[in-house]
Amino acid sequence: MLALLAPLLVTAWLGGADGLAAVKHFPPGLLALMLLAAFLCWNLNAARLRLMLDGRAGRLGQRGALGIELASKFALCATPGGSGGPATLLVLLARRGLPASRGAAVFLLDQGCDLLFFLCMLSGVVAYSLLAETSWPHQSLIQVALVALALVAIGASLALGCLPRLLRSPATPRPRWLSGYRRRWLARRLLRCRQALRATLALPTTTLLAVLVLTTAHWLLRYSLLYLAVIGAGGSIDWLWTFLTQMLAMAASQFSFLPGGAGAAELGVGGLLLPMLGAEQAAAAVLVWRLVSYHLYLAAGAPFFLVQTARWLVRSPAG
Repeated sequence: MLALLAPLLVTAWLGGADGLAAVKHFPPGLLALMLLAAFLCWNLNAARLRLMLDGRAGRLGQRGALGIELASKFALCATPGGSGGPATLLVLLARRGLPASRGAAVFLLDQGCDLLFFLCMLSGVVAYSLLAETSWPHQSLIQVALVALALVAIGASLALGCLPRLLRSPATPRPRWLSGYRRRWLARRLLRCRQALRATLALPTTTLLAVLVLTTAHWLLRYSLLYLAVIGAGGSIDWLWTFLTQMLAMAASQFSFLPGGAGAAELGVGGLLLPMLGAEQAAAAVLVWRLVSYHLYLAAGAPFFLVQTARWLVRSPAG
């Protein structure tokens, strides 16, 4: 309930009654365009999932992939830190005959494509902010975000590349609560996941390029929602700044204990918009953006998640 009410509470705090009044006057045509953009984002992700699976999870059409996408995104938005999203994806793929290690490899490739996109975009934005005259606030945040993202990418690549050596090294920490059997079991799963990731990366170059193109199209469209919300609220702002605003705020929202980063995401976006917009405009933009980018995922994904859960319970041995 706190996660659902967070946008309203932040809107009331930022813009008060004027902010809520601005929401009532939001252009219906622009809202319909935002809903259409969200629908296209779901289908782009579903098409990307089909390409990454490459037939390894049985015959999967666009409708089936869309169901997996929406159910996974619902779990992502409904759990703190998005922890339920990957677990739901692995379970749904396992029900289609894809082992957990291969499912994890698909998820890692998905995250790697996202990371590569944001690294390239952020590098371009930093270069643009240094070469062009921009009036953006918090310039240092952009540079810090680029360094942090680069470190994450380098660290993840090194960990995967050196995984066998790390597992054999006596210097690698071994938690006491893990018995020798469980450590060996975990090591086998990690190595199988690494091997499956290598096999997934061995897909045809055209397939990998298509995955990157779909990734780029998805995030450009998804991160245009805030820009459209700002325009609908009567504001005027650079698209690049709305892109950075969402990226920085969504990174900060990972520290929120509420599902979907509720509260932290709204405060982060609102705080970064306030220097360039009026309080009521920023409040209205945040509320509409959050309804389309978060609550719509919950509403659209819940039926798919419940149907998949019911099927799993019916087919389970306990049922």
